[in-house]
Amino acid sequence: MFLSVFDIFKLGIGPSSSHTVGPMVAAARFLETLRRSPFRAHGLGASLHGSLAFTGVGHATDRAVILGLAGFEPASYDADAAEAALAEISQSHHVAPDGLGPLAFDPKLDLIFDYGPALAGHSNGMKLVAKDAQGDVLLQETYYSIGGGFVVTEAELDRDVEPAAQIAVPYPFRSAAQMLEMARASGKSIAEMKRANEIAHHGHSGLEQGIARLWQVMSDCIERGLASEGILPGGLNVKRRAPAIHAALMAERGMNIVPPHSVNDWILTYAMAVNEENAAGGQVVTAPTNGAAGVLPAVIRYWLDHVPSASTARLPEFFLTAAAIGGLVKTNASISGAEAGCQAEVGSASAMAAAGLAAVMGGTPEQVENAAEIALEHHLGMTCDPVKGLVQVPCIERNGLGAIKAVSAASLSLRGDGTHLVPLDACIETMRQTGQDMSDKYKETALGGLAVNVPNC
Repeated sequence: MFLSVFDIFKLGIGPSSSHTVGPMVAAARFLETLRRSPFRAHGLGASLHGSLAFTGVGHATDRAVILGLAGFEPASYDADAAEAALAEISQSHHVAPDGLGPLAFDPKLDLIFDYGPALAGHSNGMKLVAKDAQGDVLLQETYYSIGGGFVVTEAELDRDVEPAAQIAVPYPFRSAAQMLEMARASGKSIAEMKRANEIAHHGHSGLEQGIARLWQVMSDCIERGLASEGILPGGLNVKRRAPAIHAALMAERGMNIVPPHSVNDWILTYAMAVNEENAAGGQVVTAPTNGAAGVLPAVIRYWLDHVPSASTARLPEFFLTAAAIGGLVKTNASISGAEAGCQAEVGSASAMAAAGLAAVMGGTPEQVENAAEIALEHHLGMTCDPVKGLVQVPCIERNGLGAIKAVSAASLSLRGDGTHLVPLDACIETMRQTGQDMSDKYKETALGGLAVNVPNC
């Protein structure tokens, strides 16, 4: 199984990779299928199931589906154009994707939230249909948004097929044990092996330019989050806190006495800046999901700004190492909160960030694997229980704490020689089993935990 760095890290929009990015991608795929079909459609319809229904409004799933059917895609998303399109669709009850002409679509009638049992394949299911003038179905497809912006059709899920699954690469590790064995045999670092795999697929220039673009979007997101004030949308009246904390930290730099714990505040603030932007529907990079998008950029920014030996020239090493770990988690467990709770989102992100930091701080492959294991182990069992179905509480602060754990895990691993009791593979399998046993109330449905014990207004 080859999962590219650009599968693990994708350009997207907030607030959710599985509930916003995934449904928009699914809609784009359906339009492409419709373009290739012999049918002349008159209108479109959509239904959301499972977690996509229960927390869809809070995650802007309805907006994502409407815009996706209108031809919008996450990587090229234009916020102003999207708002104009939504207003037009609300008035005209039509969408007009390229190559298909005007198609009848009334969001109030043709977009259904089905609060019954989830579809059989996954808790994030949706059905899209194309209809003729009489309302009869011409074409129907079932999609599952399986986390991190990944989308599969029902047939692909049954065959366990993903687009990247069959690509031949020089270092095809499917487990951490295989990864470490290949590193020992080749004398290469995890990043060097991952780079060889990526170049076989993308070429050298495509890889370098792509990673530079990922960091640029992450960095821009941090800066917007540090500068943007106000109340986040959704009705919880959550105030953006990153700008005020950042201003206080900047003021402390001129003081003779700086609180010894302030480095943690810097890490928290970077992460919160990203996730406040995500909650506001801004552009983020899934890392590996939107709900956990703040962890990795916060750790990178901490490394660049607060570690004297840091250099942007080593950013590819950070990203490639993190992507290798993210690929192992996704292949052998899950990165979906609706499938395995927040351990699969912030836990995975923290493991990826810890591994990346350990690598650029000079860690051996064994120390890097140890860093990832420490970070993931101490997120095991974490539930996904967003208040009012919004990616705000506890999600924003949780990213900050996940970033701090990542830094601590990397530091602890570098104090040792890489020898440790619990292998990363065992930790990933434990996460999978824990997610399987976890009640659906705690898997992004907003039916349990904080979501029912904190007032929603």
